Amino acid sequence: MMGGGNQELQQLSQQLQQLEAEKEELEGEVEDLRNEKDEMDEAIEAIETLDTGSVVQVPLGGGAYIRASVEDIDEVVVELGGGYAAERDQNGAIESLKSRKDVVDEQISSVQEDIAEVDDQSDQLEQKAQQMQQQQMQQQMQQMQEQEDEDE
Repeated sequence: MMGGGNQELQQLSQQLQQLEAEKEELEGEVEDLRNEKDEMDEAIEAIETLDTGSVVQVPLGGGAYIRASVEDIDEVVVELGGGYAAERDQNGAIESLKSRKDVVDEQISSVQEDIAEVDDQSDQLEQKAQQMQQQQMQQQMQQMQEQEDEDE
């Protein structure tokens, strides 16, 4: 009888480990979304402060940059999503980025709700495991008491 209880406790432990792994994955997703949002904030700030003729450093990849001058601040290419991009004027680019930030905020909220659900499931499983452990201890104590009574 106790073997079945131990097996059930082991299953609960495995489920808790799976939930913890899921939570870590979701927290990583939130971190990635926050980094994406920070990059959009930096882009908005750059677009707001740059003027035609400003000199900027453009990343080429691999840690290499090249100096370039902004030919026309009203020709900003902005990702729209789904692999699409569009040319926008300065204000239009800022609005597009702010709109994308709103979408990222919604995604962050959604993932945080998922994290809260995982936390709730973990709490429920932990409570169940504690109850099972207490029941097992009570059964063991009762068996020991019965053994003592038989020995007398």
